[in-house]
Amino acid sequence: MEGPCSGAGGAALILGLETSCDETAAALVSAEGDIRSSVVSSQADLHARFGGVVPEIASRRHLELVLPVVREALGEADASLDDVETVAVTQGPGLIGALLVGLSAAKALAWGRGLPLVPVNHLHGHVASLYLEPEPLEPPFLCLLASGGHTMLVDVQERGAFRPIGTTLDDAAGEAFDKGARLLGLGYPGGAELDRLARGGDPETFSFPVARVPGLDFSFSGVKTALLYEVRKQGRELEARKADLAASYQRAIVHALTQRTLEAAQQTGADRIAIVGGVAANSELRAALPDAIAPALELCTDNAAMIASAARYTEAIPSPGYLGLDAFSSAA
Repeated sequence: MEGPCSGAGGAALILGLETSCDETAAALVSAEGDIRSSVVSSQADLHARFGGVVPEIASRRHLELVLPVVREALGEADASLDDVETVAVTQGPGLIGALLVGLSAAKALAWGRGLPLVPVNHLHGHVASLYLEPEPLEPPFLCLLASGGHTMLVDVQERGAFRPIGTTLDDAAGEAFDKGARLLGLGYPGGAELDRLARGGDPETFSFPVARVPGLDFSFSGVKTALLYEVRKQGRELEARKADLAASYQRAIVHALTQRTLEAAQQTGADRIAIVGGVAANSELRAALPDAIAPALELCTDNAAMIASAARYTEAIPSPGYLGLDAFSSAA
């Protein structure tokens, strides 16, 4: 990419926006993949009282935060909109109201300055987090994408595209972690809290088998139900057994993810494995796949740097051709 530049270090920048769930994020990334700034404003505290994300509340908060987050990202990069060559934004999948806030802001910013806009698939964004500096990953590789909304195995042969070879038939792994944390009274967001609690527990105390389904797909609804029954069974002993329950539950989910990923690597002949998405920040998953390549922790959860990164390998829409662009909620 070539274009005008000024105080941003001599390179035109991609402005990325991400509002697919409950993080309002903006980032400035160079065409070479250098992250000049990445700002994420989480709504976790806002949704904690409800035990999960309330879509209408998330959308309203995005409306309040999206422009301040963009201003902060520009400030951190010591840049202005004059340095921006392209605007990139998550088009889906995600919460439709939340997505529309980011998409509308991106359209306005791009159209107001006559810039092209790149609509980015959120899942491609997670994979594209691996292409950022300082150690960008070159395809081919097998990637486990595990987050709160999606769990899938993808064969990556080139940047900008991947081939799904396995997916979850019900709950995503991140959703299973969050629901398990809720059953244990750990609040929201629960995945990280469950991970911390599990470090003090014995993963061999309880047996939580995960369903084996055909092919390279996953299923996590059964293990969630098994935890529910065990929590009820514990009664007054629950508080004393929480760490063991968390450790055993986490071990079952991580084992399922790890075994299926290794099976996929064997079947596809992949000699490199990568893990991305919020679940890629889980300490036990990282320990179970020690040779897997993962982004920095701050790039595992939703962020806009990964969206700007994906935009480098996605066709831009010239102004004003994107004004009628709509968001989509489902990956299907």
